[in-house]
Amino acid sequence: MTQPWHLYGMALLYIVAGINHFRKPNLYYKIIPPFFTNKKFINEMTGFLEIVLGIALCIPGFTSLAAAFIILLLILVFPANIYMVTYSEGRLGLPLWLLYIRLPLQFLLMYWAFSYIDFEQLFL
Repeated sequence: MTQPWHLYGMALLYIVAGINHFRKPNLYYKIIPPFFTNKKFINEMTGFLEIVLGIALCIPGFTSLAAAFIILLLILVFPANIYMVTYSEGRLGLPLWLLYIRLPLQFLLMYWAFSYIDFEQLFL
């Protein structure tokens, strides 16, 4: 274990979330905005990326790159969070207040990933 424990916690979060995309795909199909046509592909690609990036976080030479790509992934999936707040079809029965709390949580997750980026390593 060469990385800080909280990095492994973050990695586990993304690996478990990624696996869940394959365990319960219908859950994710509901939160993908309808203007995206291939929900199965989007769900599987997102799940796959979460698993791969979660694993890559734990590999010292790839931590910075994985963290940077996690930030990009969080930006790319943000429309699903907006969709959940805006349209009742995407709410999954969750209370609206909880969905509003989820929006800034995405930025906290981005900041958490940002804290693991070693820019010197990333760009050299």
